[in-house]
Amino acid sequence: MRWRTLKTKKQSYPQNQKPKTLFALFWPRAAGFITDIFMIGLPISLLTMAIFGYDQMHSASGLDVLVHDPKAQTNPPNPIASITQITLFLITYVWLWHTSSQTPGKKLARIRVVDVKTLQNASVLKLTVRFIGYFISIITLVGFFIGIFRKDKRALHDLLSGTAVIREA
Repeated sequence: MRWRTLKTKKQSYPQNQKPKTLFALFWPRAAGFITDIFMIGLPISLLTMAIFGYDQMHSASGLDVLVHDPKAQTNPPNPIASITQITLFLITYVWLWHTSSQTPGKKLARIRVVDVKTLQNASVLKLTVRFIGYFISIITLVGFFIGIFRKDKRALHDLLSGTAVIREA
């Protein structure tokens, strides 16, 4: 065969064979999540502190209230500050996931959050459910580790929202 015919000849795959999706493993996801805590969480916490004062950073958190920590009794959290902080996190995460499918930590780990059916950017509704699912995963702790045992590596918040985390090509 001549080089031209080899060059223009395209590989054809059987109709029923889909390209294999490479779901992200647990450790890159965990590294991305921890990176995001610092890269997104720190600026939001500093902004909350600037708005509500330094004393806000020493008050109990919502998690302290849920687990009945004595700190929540002596220094209760400011509900407006907590709601503001959670809302800022929600807006930031959902906006980043929706626009680029990645947060800074996920970009560093070379993984993306996508709709599990289309493997494209997920809808704002699905991403909002995913963010809320993070809290369920945190409260149960098992929610984050479910993905280790699943073939598709989806954690509880991914299952609830219909999203998946895949490796970049």
